[in-house]
Amino acid sequence: MRKYEVMYIINPNLQEEALKASVERYASIITNDGGEMEKVHEMGKKRLAYEIKDKREGFYVLMNFQSEPKAVNELERVMKINDDVIRYLIVREDEQ
Repeated sequence: MRKYEVMYIINPNLQEEALKASVERYASIITNDGGEMEKVHEMGKKRLAYEIKDKREGFYVLMNFQSEPKAVNELERVMKINDDVIRYLIVREDEQ
């Protein structure tokens, strides 16, 4: 398994329950495909550097996990089609 890090920004206008459900959903995509969550850090609502999709703020989440590449592909596919995800970036951590 490889180590990955994903940071994503969720629409800040969602209710608290919807935010938590969204974070749980993305974590479950990794664990359902045999991956292991190392850390989920909900950074909270922050101001964006520039306006994205008519939004000035976003709810930032950082996840560190280990998984196979197919789980990462599924996570990226789901994030692309979800309108509540403003931006995301998935990075594979280098092994030293």
